[in-house]
Amino acid sequence: MLDPILTADDPGLDALRVLLVEDDDGDALLVEEHLLDGDLRVQLTRVRTLAEARAHARLQVDCVLLDLALPDASGLETIAAILGEFDAPVVVLTGLLDRHLGVEAVAAGAEDYLAKDEVDGRLIERSIRYAVERHRAKDTSKRLLEEALRRSENLRLERGLLPRCVLDDPRLGATTRYRAGGDARVLGGDFFDAIELPDGTVRAVIGDVCGHGPDEAALGVNLRIGWRTLVLAGTSEDAVLPTLERLLYLERDNDAFVTVCDVAIDADRRSLRYRVAGHPAPLLVSDTLAELPVPKRGLPLGLWADATWVTNEVPLPSEWSLLLYTDGLIEAREDGGTERVGPEGLRAHFAALLHLDDGDRLDELIDRVGRGHGGPLDDDVALLHIRHREDGG
Repeated sequence: MLDPILTADDPGLDALRVLLVEDDDGDALLVEEHLLDGDLRVQLTRVRTLAEARAHARLQVDCVLLDLALPDASGLETIAAILGEFDAPVVVLTGLLDRHLGVEAVAAGAEDYLAKDEVDGRLIERSIRYAVERHRAKDTSKRLLEEALRRSENLRLERGLLPRCVLDDPRLGATTRYRAGGDARVLGGDFFDAIELPDGTVRAVIGDVCGHGPDEAALGVNLRIGWRTLVLAGTSEDAVLPTLERLLYLERDNDAFVTVCDVAIDADRRSLRYRVAGHPAPLLVSDTLAELPVPKRGLPLGLWADATWVTNEVPLPSEWSLLLYTDGLIEAREDGGTERVGPEGLRAHFAALLHLDDGDRLDELIDRVGRGHGGPLDDDVALLHIRHREDGG
Protein backbone atom coordinates (compact mmCIF):
# COMPACT_ATOMS: atom_id res chain seq x y z
CA MET A 1 0.00 0.00 0.00
CA LEU A 2 1.27 3.46 -0.89
CA ASP A 3 1.07 6.45 1.41
CA PRO A 4 -1.41 9.11 0.28
CA ILE A 5 -0.13 10.94 -2.79
CA LEU A 6 -0.96 14.61 -3.29
CA THR A 7 -1.32 15.50 -6.94
CA ALA A 8 -1.37 19.01 -8.41
CA ASP A 9 0.42 21.85 -6.69
CA ASP A 10 -0.68 22.48 -3.11
CA PRO A 11 -4.03 20.70 -3.42
CA GLY A 12 -5.24 22.11 -0.11
CA LEU A 13 -8.30 21.13 1.86
CA ASP A 14 -10.62 21.11 -1.15
CA ALA A 15 -8.77 18.28 -2.91
CA LEU A 16 -10.90 15.31 -3.99
CA ARG A 17 -10.04 12.20 -2.01
CA VAL A 18 -9.61 9.34 -4.47
CA LEU A 19 -8.96 5.71 -3.57
CA LEU A 20 -7.21 3.70 -6.31
CA VAL A 21 -7.74 -0.07 -6.00
CA GLU A 22 -5.18 -1.50 -8.44
CA ASP A 23 -2.73 -4.41 -8.02
CA ASP A 24 -0.63 -3.66 -11.10
CA ASP A 25 2.18 -1.22 -10.25
CA GLY A 26 2.52 -0.05 -13.85
CA ASP A 27 -1.17 0.75 -14.23
CA ALA A 28 -1.17 2.48 -10.85
CA LEU A 29 1.80 4.63 -11.85
CA LEU A 30 0.06 5.53 -15.12
CA VAL A 31 -3.05 6.73 -13.26
CA GLU A 32 -0.90 8.78 -10.89
CA GLU A 33 0.95 10.43 -13.79
CA HIS A 34 -2.31 11.25 -15.57
CA LEU A 35 -3.63 12.93 -12.45
CA LEU A 36 -0.39 14.85 -11.91
CA ASP A 37 -0.61 16.20 -15.46
CA GLY A 38 -4.18 17.43 -15.00
CA ASP A 39 -5.76 20.36 -13.21
CA LEU A 40 -7.87 18.30 -10.82
CA ARG A 41 -6.88 18.71 -7.17
CA VAL A 42 -6.64 15.17 -5.85
CA GLN A 43 -5.42 13.35 -2.77
CA LEU A 44 -4.74 9.83 -4.08
CA THR A 45 -4.43 6.72 -1.93
CA ARG A 46 -3.63 3.38 -3.53
CA VAL A 47 -4.33 -0.15 -2.31
CA ARG A 48 -3.68 -3.45 -4.12
CA THR A 49 -6.50 -5.75 -2.95
CA LEU A 50 -10.14 -5.75 -1.96
CA ALA A 51 -9.08 -6.64 1.60
CA GLU A 52 -6.85 -3.55 1.76
CA ALA A 53 -9.68 -1.43 0.37
CA ARG A 54 -12.00 -2.72 3.08
CA ALA A 55 -9.38 -1.76 5.66
CA HIS A 56 -9.77 1.81 4.39
CA ALA A 57 -13.57 1.79 4.57
CA ARG A 58 -13.54 4.42 7.32
CA LEU A 59 -11.68 6.87 5.12
CA GLN A 60 -13.61 9.83 3.77
CA VAL A 61 -13.49 9.02 0.05
CA ASP A 62 -14.95 11.13 -2.77
CA CYS A 63 -14.34 8.58 -5.54
CA VAL A 64 -13.02 5.03 -5.98
CA LEU A 65 -11.02 4.02 -9.08
CA LEU A 66 -11.44 0.26 -9.25
CA ASP A 67 -9.70 -2.47 -11.22
CA LEU A 68 -12.05 -5.43 -11.57
CA ALA A 69 -9.24 -8.02 -11.68
CA LEU A 70 -7.77 -8.10 -8.18
CA PRO A 71 -5.87 -10.93 -6.48
CA ASP A 72 -8.72 -11.56 -4.04
CA ALA A 73 -11.76 -10.56 -6.13
CA SER A 74 -12.79 -10.20 -9.73
CA GLY A 75 -15.70 -9.17 -11.89
CA LEU A 76 -18.96 -7.68 -10.71
CA GLU A 77 -18.62 -9.11 -7.21
CA THR A 78 -15.86 -6.53 -6.70
CA ILE A 79 -18.30 -3.72 -7.53
CA ALA A 80 -20.85 -5.02 -5.05
CA ALA A 81 -18.20 -5.33 -2.33
CA ILE A 82 -16.87 -1.78 -2.84
CA LEU A 83 -20.34 -0.23 -3.02
CA GLY A 84 -21.18 -2.01 0.22
CA GLU A 85 -18.14 -0.53 1.97
CA PHE A 86 -17.98 3.05 0.60
CA ASP A 87 -20.55 5.79 0.20
CA ALA A 88 -18.74 7.09 -2.86
CA PRO A 89 -19.00 6.83 -6.64
CA VAL A 90 -17.02 4.09 -8.36
CA VAL A 91 -15.22 4.43 -11.71
CA VAL A 92 -14.16 1.06 -13.10
CA LEU A 93 -10.83 0.52 -14.90
CA THR A 94 -10.98 -2.23 -17.55
CA GLY A 95 -8.82 -3.65 -20.31
CA LEU A 96 -9.67 -3.10 -23.97
CA LEU A 97 -11.08 -6.58 -24.24
CA ASP A 98 -13.32 -6.12 -21.20
CA ARG A 99 -15.52 -3.24 -22.40
CA HIS A 100 -18.59 -5.42 -21.98
CA LEU A 101 -17.61 -5.88 -18.33
CA GLY A 102 -17.41 -2.10 -17.95
CA VAL A 103 -20.94 -1.71 -19.26
CA GLU A 104 -22.15 -4.42 -16.90
CA ALA A 105 -20.32 -2.67 -14.05
CA VAL A 106 -22.23 0.56 -14.72
CA ALA A 107 -25.47 -1.42 -14.70
CA ALA A 108 -24.38 -2.90 -11.36
CA GLY A 109 -23.89 0.53 -9.76
CA ALA A 110 -20.61 2.01 -11.02
CA GLU A 111 -20.82 5.61 -12.27
CA ASP A 112 -18.48 5.11 -15.25
CA TYR A 113 -15.83 2.86 -16.77
CA LEU A 114 -12.52 3.61 -18.49
CA ALA A 115 -10.36 1.41 -20.72
CA LYS A 116 -6.83 1.52 -19.29
CA ASP A 117 -5.12 1.57 -22.71
CA GLU A 118 -7.15 4.54 -23.91
CA VAL A 119 -7.30 6.68 -20.80
CA ASP A 120 -5.48 10.00 -20.60
CA GLY A 121 -5.34 12.79 -18.03
CA ARG A 122 -8.24 14.73 -19.50
CA LEU A 123 -10.49 11.66 -19.72
CA ILE A 124 -9.80 10.36 -16.23
CA GLU A 125 -10.19 13.83 -14.76
CA ARG A 126 -13.54 14.34 -16.48
CA SER A 127 -14.75 10.88 -15.42
CA ILE A 128 -13.89 11.55 -11.76
CA ARG A 129 -15.54 14.97 -11.82
CA TYR A 130 -18.74 13.68 -13.42
CA ALA A 131 -18.88 10.66 -11.12
CA VAL A 132 -18.54 12.83 -8.02
CA GLU A 133 -21.17 15.32 -9.19
CA ARG A 134 -23.66 12.60 -10.18
CA HIS A 135 -23.19 10.93 -6.81
CA ARG A 136 -23.73 14.21 -4.99
CA ALA A 137 -26.88 14.81 -7.02
CA LYS A 138 -28.13 11.34 -6.06
CA ASP A 139 -27.37 12.05 -2.40
CA THR A 140 -29.24 15.34 -2.61
CA SER A 141 -32.23 13.67 -4.23
CA LYS A 142 -32.16 10.94 -1.61
CA ARG A 143 -32.06 13.47 1.22
CA LEU A 144 -34.92 15.42 -0.34
CA LEU A 145 -36.96 12.23 -0.67
CA GLU A 146 -36.19 11.24 2.92
CA GLU A 147 -37.17 14.72 4.08
CA ALA A 148 -40.42 14.54 2.13
CA LEU A 149 -41.21 11.11 3.61
CA ARG A 150 -40.35 12.37 7.09
CA ARG A 151 -42.54 15.41 6.58
CA SER A 152 -45.39 13.20 5.34
CA GLU A 153 -45.01 10.92 8.34
CA ASN A 154 -44.96 13.93 10.63
CA LEU A 155 -48.19 15.20 9.12
CA ARG A 156 -49.85 11.82 9.66
CA LEU A 157 -48.70 11.84 13.27
CA GLU A 158 -49.92 15.41 13.69
CA ARG A 159 -53.37 14.47 12.46
CA GLY A 160 -53.48 11.68 15.02
CA LEU A 161 -51.97 13.59 17.94
CA LEU A 162 -53.54 16.98 17.29
CA PRO A 163 -57.14 16.49 16.21
CA ARG A 164 -59.76 19.15 15.62
CA CYS A 165 -61.52 19.88 18.88
CA VAL A 166 -65.25 19.31 18.43
CA LEU A 167 -67.14 21.87 20.54
CA ASP A 168 -70.61 22.85 19.30
CA ASP A 169 -71.54 25.17 22.18
CA PRO A 170 -71.13 28.75 20.84
CA ARG A 171 -70.16 29.87 24.35
CA LEU A 172 -67.02 27.73 24.16
CA GLY A 173 -63.81 28.18 22.23
CA ALA A 174 -60.75 25.94 22.03
CA THR A 175 -57.25 27.04 21.05
CA THR A 176 -54.36 24.60 20.72
CA ARG A 177 -50.62 24.74 20.13
CA TYR A 178 -47.89 22.14 19.68
CA ARG A 179 -44.16 22.81 19.45
CA ALA A 180 -41.66 19.98 18.95
CA GLY A 181 -38.75 20.12 21.37
CA GLY A 182 -35.14 20.83 20.40
CA ASP A 183 -34.35 20.36 16.72
CA ALA A 184 -36.78 17.48 16.38
CA ARG A 185 -38.40 16.96 12.99
CA VAL A 186 -40.82 14.40 14.26
CA LEU A 187 -43.31 15.06 17.02
CA GLY A 188 -43.02 13.25 20.30
CA GLY A 189 -45.75 11.61 22.31
CA ASP A 190 -47.67 14.66 23.61
CA PHE A 191 -51.35 14.52 22.68
CA PHE A 192 -54.63 16.28 23.42
CA ASP A 193 -58.30 16.19 22.48
CA ALA A 194 -61.60 17.84 23.34
CA ILE A 195 -65.11 16.86 22.33
CA GLU A 196 -68.66 17.81 23.26
CA LEU A 197 -71.04 14.93 23.90
CA PRO A 198 -74.74 14.84 22.91
CA ASP A 199 -75.81 15.66 26.48
CA GLY A 200 -73.67 18.83 26.41
CA THR A 201 -70.85 17.51 28.61
CA VAL A 202 -67.43 18.50 27.35
CA ARG A 203 -64.61 16.00 27.72
CA ALA A 204 -60.97 17.03 27.31
CA VAL A 205 -57.64 15.29 27.75
CA ILE A 206 -53.96 16.06 27.55
CA GLY A 207 -51.18 13.49 27.81
CA ASP A 208 -47.46 12.98 27.49
CA VAL A 209 -45.75 9.71 26.56
CA CYS A 210 -42.27 9.56 28.11
CA GLY A 211 -39.52 9.80 25.52
CA HIS A 212 -39.42 11.46 22.12
CA GLY A 213 -39.57 10.10 18.60
CA PRO A 214 -41.81 8.29 16.13
CA ASP A 215 -42.46 5.30 18.41
CA GLU A 216 -43.64 7.55 21.23
CA ALA A 217 -45.68 9.61 18.76
CA ALA A 218 -47.37 6.47 17.41
CA LEU A 219 -48.18 5.37 20.95
CA GLY A 220 -49.59 8.82 21.69
CA VAL A 221 -51.81 8.59 18.60
CA ASN A 222 -53.15 5.22 19.74
CA LEU A 223 -53.91 6.52 23.23
CA ARG A 224 -55.55 9.70 21.95
CA ILE A 225 -57.80 7.75 19.58
CA GLY A 226 -58.48 5.23 22.33
CA TRP A 227 -59.53 8.04 24.67
CA ARG A 228 -61.92 9.55 22.13
CA THR A 229 -63.39 6.13 21.34
CA LEU A 230 -64.03 5.43 25.02
CA VAL A 231 -65.64 8.84 25.53
CA LEU A 232 -67.88 8.55 22.46
CA ALA A 233 -68.87 5.02 23.48
CA GLY A 234 -70.26 6.37 26.75
CA THR A 235 -67.65 4.80 29.03
CA SER A 236 -68.08 6.11 32.55
CA GLU A 237 -65.63 8.83 33.52
CA ASP A 238 -64.10 6.73 36.30
CA ALA A 239 -63.40 3.86 33.87
CA VAL A 240 -61.62 5.85 31.16
CA LEU A 241 -58.13 6.02 32.69
CA PRO A 242 -58.08 2.35 33.82
CA THR A 243 -59.14 1.27 30.34
CA LEU A 244 -56.63 3.58 28.73
CA GLU A 245 -53.92 2.04 30.88
CA ARG A 246 -54.87 -1.44 29.70
CA LEU A 247 -54.57 -0.16 26.13
CA LEU A 248 -51.13 1.19 26.96
CA TYR A 249 -49.98 -2.22 28.20
CA LEU A 250 -51.14 -3.78 24.94
CA GLU A 251 -49.62 -1.19 22.63
CA ARG A 252 -46.25 -0.33 24.17
CA ASP A 253 -43.04 -2.16 23.20
CA ASN A 254 -41.10 -1.16 26.32
CA ASP A 255 -41.77 0.22 29.78
CA ALA A 256 -43.06 3.56 28.52
CA PHE A 257 -45.35 5.40 30.90
CA VAL A 258 -47.80 8.20 30.19
CA THR A 259 -48.95 11.19 32.21
CA VAL A 260 -52.55 12.25 31.62
CA CYS A 261 -55.06 14.85 32.78
CA ASP A 262 -58.66 13.86 31.99
CA VAL A 263 -61.34 16.57 32.28
CA ALA A 264 -65.14 16.70 32.24
CA ILE A 265 -67.12 19.97 32.12
CA ASP A 266 -70.83 19.80 32.91
CA ALA A 267 -73.39 20.91 30.34
CA ASP A 268 -74.25 24.02 32.37
CA ARG A 269 -70.51 24.95 32.36
CA ARG A 270 -70.62 25.54 36.12
CA SER A 271 -68.79 22.43 37.32
CA LEU A 272 -65.48 20.80 36.42
CA ARG A 273 -64.28 17.28 37.20
CA TYR A 274 -60.72 16.13 36.55
CA ARG A 275 -58.41 13.20 37.18
CA VAL A 276 -54.64 13.62 37.24
CA ALA A 277 -52.30 10.72 36.44
CA GLY A 278 -48.86 12.14 37.18
CA HIS A 279 -49.57 15.18 34.99
CA PRO A 280 -49.37 18.91 35.77
CA ALA A 281 -52.72 20.23 36.96
CA PRO A 282 -54.54 22.67 34.63
CA LEU A 283 -54.62 26.43 35.22
CA LEU A 284 -58.05 27.99 35.81
CA VAL A 285 -58.55 31.65 34.93
CA SER A 286 -61.58 33.50 36.30
CA ASP A 287 -61.33 36.43 38.67
CA THR A 288 -58.00 34.93 39.65
CA LEU A 289 -55.42 32.66 38.04
CA ALA A 290 -54.71 29.48 39.95
CA GLU A 291 -53.58 25.91 39.48
CA LEU A 292 -56.41 23.47 40.12
CA PRO A 293 -55.91 21.70 43.44
CA VAL A 294 -54.86 18.04 43.37
CA PRO A 295 -55.04 16.68 46.92
CA LYS A 296 -53.93 13.27 45.71
CA ARG A 297 -52.04 13.04 42.43
CA GLY A 298 -52.37 9.61 40.87
CA LEU A 299 -49.52 7.68 39.28
CA PRO A 300 -48.81 7.94 35.54
CA LEU A 301 -50.35 5.23 33.40
CA GLY A 302 -48.14 2.21 32.96
CA LEU A 303 -46.27 2.25 36.29
CA TRP A 304 -48.54 0.19 38.52
CA ALA A 305 -51.24 -2.14 37.30
CA ASP A 306 -53.54 -1.56 40.29
CA ALA A 307 -53.25 2.23 40.34
CA THR A 308 -56.36 4.33 40.95
CA TRP A 309 -57.15 7.94 40.18
CA VAL A 310 -59.22 10.21 42.37
CA THR A 311 -61.91 12.43 40.85
CA ASN A 312 -61.50 16.08 41.83
CA GLU A 313 -64.36 18.56 41.39
CA VAL A 314 -64.47 22.36 41.49
CA PRO A 315 -67.26 24.86 40.76
CA LEU A 316 -66.87 27.24 37.83
CA PRO A 317 -67.89 30.90 37.60
CA SER A 318 -70.02 32.25 34.79
CA GLU A 319 -66.96 33.01 32.66
CA TRP A 320 -63.68 31.15 32.80
CA SER A 321 -60.84 29.67 30.80
CA LEU A 322 -58.85 26.51 31.37
CA LEU A 323 -55.27 25.80 30.26
CA LEU A 324 -54.09 22.21 29.99
CA TYR A 325 -50.40 21.81 29.18
CA THR A 326 -47.53 19.33 29.08
CA ASP A 327 -44.39 19.68 31.15
CA GLY A 328 -42.15 20.97 28.35
CA LEU A 329 -42.90 24.48 29.63
CA ILE A 330 -42.33 23.98 33.35
CA GLU A 331 -39.19 21.86 32.77
CA ALA A 332 -37.55 24.70 30.81
CA ARG A 333 -34.71 26.60 32.49
CA GLU A 334 -35.32 30.09 33.80
CA ASP A 335 -33.06 32.91 32.56
CA GLY A 336 -30.62 30.44 31.00
CA GLY A 337 -29.64 29.04 34.40
CA THR A 338 -30.24 25.71 36.10
CA GLU A 339 -33.47 26.62 37.90
CA ARG A 340 -36.64 25.35 36.24
CA VAL A 341 -39.64 27.49 35.37
CA GLY A 342 -41.94 25.27 37.42
CA PRO A 343 -45.71 25.70 37.87
CA GLU A 344 -45.31 29.00 39.75
CA GLY A 345 -43.11 30.49 37.03
CA LEU A 346 -45.56 29.36 34.37
CA ARG A 347 -48.45 31.03 36.20
CA ALA A 348 -46.46 34.26 36.38
CA HIS A 349 -45.73 34.16 32.64
CA PHE A 350 -49.34 33.35 31.80
CA ALA A 351 -50.72 36.08 34.08
CA ALA A 352 -48.64 38.68 32.24
CA LEU A 353 -50.29 37.68 28.95
CA LEU A 354 -53.97 37.69 29.88
CA HIS A 355 -54.56 40.86 27.87
CA LEU A 356 -53.75 39.05 24.61
CA ASP A 357 -56.11 37.07 22.41
CA ASP A 358 -56.07 33.34 23.10
CA GLY A 359 -53.90 32.35 20.14
CA ASP A 360 -51.41 35.18 20.62
CA ARG A 361 -51.28 34.41 24.33
CA LEU A 362 -50.30 30.78 23.77
CA ASP A 363 -47.70 31.67 21.14
CA GLU A 364 -46.15 34.32 23.34
CA LEU A 365 -46.20 32.02 26.36
CA ILE A 366 -44.12 29.43 24.50
CA ASP A 367 -41.82 32.09 23.05
CA ARG A 368 -41.32 33.82 26.39
CA VAL A 369 -40.40 30.58 28.16
CA GLY A 370 -38.12 29.71 25.22
CA ARG A 371 -36.31 33.03 25.45
CA GLY A 372 -35.70 32.49 29.14
CA HIS A 373 -34.49 28.98 28.39
CA GLY A 374 -31.95 30.41 25.97
CA GLY A 375 -33.03 28.53 22.87
CA PRO A 376 -35.39 25.82 21.66
CA LEU A 377 -37.11 24.01 24.50
CA ASP A 378 -35.71 20.56 25.18
CA ASP A 379 -39.09 18.84 25.37
CA ASP A 380 -42.27 19.04 23.32
CA VAL A 381 -44.94 21.51 24.39
CA ALA A 382 -48.65 20.88 23.93
CA LEU A 383 -51.31 23.39 25.01
CA LEU A 384 -55.09 23.08 25.08
CA HIS A 385 -56.95 26.25 26.09
CA ILE A 386 -60.74 26.16 26.56
CA ARG A 387 -62.63 29.41 27.14
CA HIS A 388 -66.24 29.93 28.23
CA ARG A 389 -68.15 33.20 27.80
CA GLU A 390 -71.84 33.53 28.56
CA ASP A 391 -72.40 35.82 25.57
CA GLY A 392 -70.44 33.51 23.26
CA GLY A 393 -68.01 36.31 22.32
